[in-house]
Amino acid sequence: MTRDSSKEKKDFNHQLLDKVIHARIRFAALAYLLSVPEASFVELRDSIKATDGNLSIHLRKLEAAGYVECMKSFESRKPLTSYRVTDRGRDAFLRHRRHIDMFCDEMPALQMA
Repeated sequence: MTRDSSKEKKDFNHQLLDKVIHARIRFAALAYLLSVPEASFVELRDSIKATDGNLSIHLRKLEAAGYVECMKSFESRKPLTSYRVTDRGRDAFLRHRRHIDMFCDEMPALQMA
């Protein structure tokens, strides 16, 4: 089967994917944070099934990219760390999703029967 030559050639350039978001834990953390106004570290950790150490490293990378912000406070004298998605993070996630959708568009092998 040949591709219709009148169609524009599809771009499968891997560099279109956001390497900050594409890591599994960062993707899951950002997706979760987009579903809630904000989440504590513990809530986020438990929701995406990550370890403390792994999650903290990935959250620092998301924070360094400006995709999430970290808020530190105290609750009953205990430190509480919460996170929320920034506008930049929301835009980056939407762009990343559009690129993934673009990669998957018009794939006959993936069509539902």
